[in-house]
Order: sequence, then structure tokens, then C-alpha cells
Amino acid sequence: MSCILNIETSTNVCSVAVSEDGVCIFELQDCSGPNHAERLGSFVDEAISFTDNHAIPLDAVAVSSGPGSYTGLRIGVSMAKGICYGRDIKLIAVPTLELLSVPVLLHNNNIPEDALLAPMLDARRMEVYSQVFDRGLKAKNSLEAKVIDEKSFKEYLDKGPVYFFGNGASKCKDMIKHNNAHFIDNIEPLAKYMFPLAEKRFLNNRFEDVAYFVPTYLKDFVAKSAKPLL
Repeated sequence: MSCILNIETSTNVCSVAVSEDGVCIFELQDCSGPNHAERLGSFVDEAISFTDNHAIPLDAVAVSSGPGSYTGLRIGVSMAKGICYGRDIKLIAVPTLELLSVPVLLHNNNIPEDALLAPMLDARRMEVYSQVFDRGLKAKNSLEAKVIDEKSFKEYLDKGPVYFFGNGASKCKDMIKHNNAHFIDNIEPLAKYMFPLAEKRFLNNRFEDVAYFVPTYLKDFVAKSAKPLL
């Protein structure tokens, strides 16, 4: 038996959900961002009020651990840590690219058993954060920031179908033209899809050190110069 508060802030979408025993029982999301700093606190307050009003004790907080937006990840992880400290509960890290694959597996029954999944998050210009998984979410390569060209993923595409999705995949359509390349649109990493991955980690006691955990940024944050006022 477990009740987990799930937080996802790796892209422009801010979302929060509560799962109990592997079932989503509460969720909020805002797709108008990025405005995590404004929305996340109120979303978390509503989620915790929901669990308190229904006398459901929280057992853990799961947070999307990256890669993704540097600022978004930092806000999400900071919020998750604060809740864990305040309530003395466990912290669970859910890799964002694994999370991105969950709605594809849940809602696309026509994907062949031998197909590979290639979730992608935009990393500016022609670069994406990517990793390749089989249908069991077993990684076939290492997580990387990858510059896309016409030869990208050829070693997998030559062997069978590969499904690309996420906000980094759309800019790759004109570059990756292999017959085995398939693209799925409108896939977002949302908190309501975290429950299968978070619940599995909870049951396997895969918790993070609240004091020392940091998200997977992959690339250093580069601050932009302020624009002149005049």
C-alpha cells in the first residue's frame, strides 16, 4: 500500500498528480508555461489538501529527474525535497525519458513487440536529449545530448521499427527519413503517468538521499545576457 505525490516540471508543462497503490486518484496540469514558479506551489497545496481531506497519508514524493529544462527541474526537485523534509517521507526519482515513454506504451497498442522507443526532449538547435528503450523500458544505449543528422539512430533503424516522440522529435522529422522511422505527436511527460515507474521504485526501495540528490541536467546552465532597456 502506498500513496505517492508525483511532480513533473521538466518541460513547459507543469503537472502534479497523486497515485495510490499504482492508480492515479488526483491530477492537475498547466500547459500554458513555462510558469512552474507560479503554478507548482498551488498545485502541490491542492494535491496535499486532497490527501489530507481523504485521510490518505503520503508515503513518498516522486519527481521527474531529468533531463529537461534546467530551471524547471530545479524548481520541481526543490519542491519535492521540501515536502520530503517537512513530512519525513521518501524521495523517488523518475527519469524523464522513461516517463515520456509511458503514455506511448499505454495508448498505442499497434506498436510491434520488436519495436524500439526513442523519446526525445528538445535541447536547442538540432540537439536533443535522447535514449533508446525496448518495450520493457530496458535501455539500449546511454542517455545523451545528441546532435541530430541524417545518420542518427541508423544502427537501430536498419534492424527494425523505431518510434520517436517528445518535444524534441518534431524537429527531427525532416532529418530522419528511414522507412523504419515512425513519429508520434503530442506526447508530454506528465505527472499522471509517473505512477507505474514511481510505484515500482517504491516497492523496490529505490529511494534518493534527500540532502544530496540532484537532477540529471546533462548540460550546464548558461545564463542569457539581459537585454538593454533602451
